Amino acid sequence: MAPGTPTSSTGPFARGTSVRDALDGATTAIAAAGCETPRLDAELLLAHALDVSREQLFMASGREGGGEMKVEGPVVRTFQDFVRRRSVLREPVAYILGSRHFRHIELAADSRALIPRPETELLVEVALMLPRGWAVLDVGTGSGAVALALKDERPDLRVAGSDLSPQALALARENGERLDLEVDWLEADLLQGVPEEFDAILSNPPYVRDGDRATLAPEILRHEPSSALFSGANGLDAIRLLIDQAAMRPGVRLLALEVGDGQASVAGELMRAGFARVHAERDLAGIERVVVGERP
Repeated sequence: MAPGTPTSSTGPFARGTSVRDALDGATTAIAAAGCETPRLDAELLLAHALDVSREQLFMASGREGGGEMKVEGPVVRTFQDFVRRRSVLREPVAYILGSRHFRHIELAADSRALIPRPETELLVEVALMLPRGWAVLDVGTGSGAVALALKDERPDLRVAGSDLSPQALALARENGERLDLEVDWLEADLLQGVPEEFDAILSNPPYVRDGDRATLAPEILRHEPSSALFSGANGLDAIRLLIDQAAMRPGVRLLALEVGDGQASVAGELMRAGFARVHAERDLAGIERVVVGERP
């Protein structure tokens, strides 16, 4: 058990403690485990255990005048378990909470699919500029984040999401039903077997180099699906194949791919063989994150 983790159900913590003390203890345990954002993690987990917002938790912690909220009763064991999962098992916070915010929607999140990242929102931003009524396919949709966010913001588009993983597609369908967004779901390996009826292809494909496994955080390596992460010695196997498949479809007028740091120039060169205009969009860190190819 990581140092600082509250473990005893008979100690003072079990009898009730202040929100501030509970946060301090959890932060110590999560920090000792090597997590990058221990205080934020502790706040999110405690707010979830108490079924309150972070703003309410902030008020109750005493930093803005204090409050009457206590960590006691059944919440103690729930919070202890959350802290154990985060600090000992290094489970991602999104999986513990069971949800992840992405643009303007809240998605269910679990180990069936990658946790949506902020940089992937760039794919949606690119697609927001598409002409009305276009048919758009999100390849490797995972939890359905890109497809559902796009449909939410551009209901005039006909949107579909595809994935090779039946488990990921099940999660995407669940998210679509809960959000009441009409997206078609297809089980497919990239574009193999997908009908040639899409004007635009979006994708966040696997792009991590096989040799980079040891550099990934335990949260990623232990818990997120490896099939959605790794793509050969240079991380370009899926990117290269998807570009080739899209280039052979004359009806595809836009292809937008999320790529890893340093991969944009190679992906762009590959894309120029089939697309007349190619450019890269940078994320908030200044990394060329999305490569876009267009046809007249």
